Amino acid sequence: MKNFAGKVAVITGAGSGIGRYLGILLARSGCQVALCDINPTALEETANMAKTYNVPVSTHQLDVADRQAILALPEIILKRHGQIDLVFNNAGITIDSDFSDLPEDDWNSVMDINLHGVVNMTRAFLPLLEERPEAALVNTSSIFGMVAVARQSVYHATKFAVRGFTEALVKEMKASSVQVHCVHPGHIGTNIAASAKVIATNKNQAPPLLGKKLSEEERGKAFRDHGMHPSRAAEIILSGVRKRRSRIFVGLDAKLIDLSQRIMPQHYEKLWPFIFLPALGLRNKKPVKGLPPAAKA
Repeated sequence: MKNFAGKVAVITGAGSGIGRYLGILLARSGCQVALCDINPTALEETANMAKTYNVPVSTHQLDVADRQAILALPEIILKRHGQIDLVFNNAGITIDSDFSDLPEDDWNSVMDINLHGVVNMTRAFLPLLEERPEAALVNTSSIFGMVAVARQSVYHATKFAVRGFTEALVKEMKASSVQVHCVHPGHIGTNIAASAKVIATNKNQAPPLLGKKLSEEERGKAFRDHGMHPSRAAEIILSGVRKRRSRIFVGLDAKLIDLSQRIMPQHYEKLWPFIFLPALGLRNKKPVKGLPPAAKA
């Protein structure tokens, strides 16, 4: 898929972060966008930014954990836009907790959003994508779909599963008109850490960040402020779609962390001090030039 002009894209998690800027950059390229998010206020802000490019924009308040809402969505979008060419499964959450302290309801909540949401969106939209002369399905995993750390067991479970699910689809859809992509972002400056539920125990507390012991609020802000700007991440993802890269790593840190687990499959974290500090200084924290302003990324 060499360009997006005249196409229609469906994007989950479009109220903020990477999802927001996928919608804006696609609109700037002449693509119609159907923006989906659980937060109607954030969704409307994204829509207002995308509408500056004079393409049809629709908003859909959607909880991707709601299977029935997902199954009803294709017909709604078809009535508004007439076709569907690209689907970006981008919505996701995490919970910071040891597995032994994580309530089953919280485990199921992350599973329903991060994994079952991707599977159900794929099931609902893949038949429509197959009808198009060229189409793309883009599922967001994470660099945490390649490596693991403590206190992220449920997030890892979902992101490793999204990776496996998507890579199987890459092979299954190889002879079709649908190109399939698995996205592995590194440290992107989004609100995922700030909005994460934290279940603290004395057994396994979060380590200091850059040598400092921070509150939950401070850690969330530091994660957002020190990561790659999400518009840069969206730009890399769209470039990967144009180039038909089935596996899209976002950021130098993501590429180096992937390399670390290839070099030291059992003890890759020993290489990370040599990765994070150099990569930190190379992250592009500035937004893509020429985008409409937003209150928050």
